[in-house]
Amino acid sequence: MLKKLALLPVCALALSTASAQTIRSFVTRPDRSALFAEQPEAEFSEQRNERAPYIIVDPRQSYQPVDGFGFALTGGSAEHLIKMSPKARHALLEALFDPHKGIGISCIRLTLGASDLNSFVFSYDDMPEGKEDFALEHFSLAQDLRDVVPVMHEILAINPDIQVLSSPWSAPAWMKESKNVRGGKLRKECYGVYADYFVRYVEAMREQGIEIDAVTIQNEPLNSRNTPSMPWSAADQTDFVKNHLGPKFRAAQLPTGIIVFDHNCDRPDYALEIYDDPEAARYVLGSAYHHYRGDLSAMSYVHEARPDKEIYFTEQMTTERPGSPRIDIAPAVGRLIVGIMRNWSRNVVLWNLAADPDNDPHTDNGGCSMCQGAVTIDGNKASYNIAYYVIAHASKFVRPGSVRIGSTAPGDRSMQLCEDEQRPGVFRANVVAHTDVPANVAFRTPDGHIVLVVSNDSWSRRTVNIQYEGRFATLELEPGATATYVWEK
Repeated sequence: MLKKLALLPVCALALSTASAQTIRSFVTRPDRSALFAEQPEAEFSEQRNERAPYIIVDPRQSYQPVDGFGFALTGGSAEHLIKMSPKARHALLEALFDPHKGIGISCIRLTLGASDLNSFVFSYDDMPEGKEDFALEHFSLAQDLRDVVPVMHEILAINPDIQVLSSPWSAPAWMKESKNVRGGKLRKECYGVYADYFVRYVEAMREQGIEIDAVTIQNEPLNSRNTPSMPWSAADQTDFVKNHLGPKFRAAQLPTGIIVFDHNCDRPDYALEIYDDPEAARYVLGSAYHHYRGDLSAMSYVHEARPDKEIYFTEQMTTERPGSPRIDIAPAVGRLIVGIMRNWSRNVVLWNLAADPDNDPHTDNGGCSMCQGAVTIDGNKASYNIAYYVIAHASKFVRPGSVRIGSTAPGDRSMQLCEDEQRPGVFRANVVAHTDVPANVAFRTPDGHIVLVVSNDSWSRRTVNIQYEGRFATLELEPGATATYVWEK
């Protein structure tokens, strides 16, 4: 039996060397001469440059599964999309969401009520001043039915498996201490009815054919400057989840996951405080992060402390100057694809899908006036911005169900096998304390491919050396360029 087992790798090696292993390359250059454009194919070989630093891609090292990549479909995005002609809208949505004809966006973040990128503020249960509605008799998706819901129907027709996350910016004003949509805490006596509000939303969207896979409790709970916004402390979110939202989701038999925090990487303590309460933690799927402050490594700290809880990345504004001849793709991909995925996130969702040339709409008194869309919509015309290309470099090939795998990171220790200078034919192993490779992240996909995303955030042309299963490839990447490399396992 041992002899038979020993022969298997030899047979497998003989098969693998019998045919060439082709690498497809998709490159974005900073001068826009290539925008996620396919390049000539390369091949693996048995020839190794003994002095070159290699990105060793190791499918035997598995990390987090991948849910997908995408954008927030804000009310403002949907408002622009619904105003397009049906033909123009379908062509754009197909380019965005179809995994074969487009870039295959696989995650959508909806706003549960209005965000600061709506034309005006609304909730699903607005009441006249001085009135309340604890029975939620006036609950209605009426505003979303005008734009968000019909656009989601078209997206689901293109990609029925897309993952949908929803986040509120505020509870209805009558539930808040301030009675104002901007800032102001949720009244303690409204915790129960606000949990009912979440349940009603998930059920109402399901009636519209839209399954909400997860909700975050509050967008940016430590930011009261947006219109709308609502502050939450970790202690208050713990109470809300443990005594209200968790039990009510369970009683309603909703499979929708509950995600806490949904704010910047400077506060890893927030989610951990909630997890420290075992009754609250049992209802929580994981925690979500933005990157306007702090370091992405905070997500790894939370993962290391609680590996039983998931990590999600749910927002980052990514913009460029309209008409700029240069696209700063490498630092953006290095941070938002490589950095986020290397810190255990299951997804990357950027902010925001679409806006017009003036970055409208947005709310007054705290709405984002600089939030450019991944797509700029001007009537029936659509143009793509940097955020679109950042996501394209991952979403097209790293499909849901993929798994992040091992690959050499800049500064990792590695080994080189070099010929002895004094004795030709005699080889020695050298330890390289800090391997000089470009930023990268690798994945194994469900359809049997390896995907390697590489960012050359430098002023020099880089030789990208790849080692995979004992074979080697050498490719070139221009200064400031990004590439996605794809090959069969």
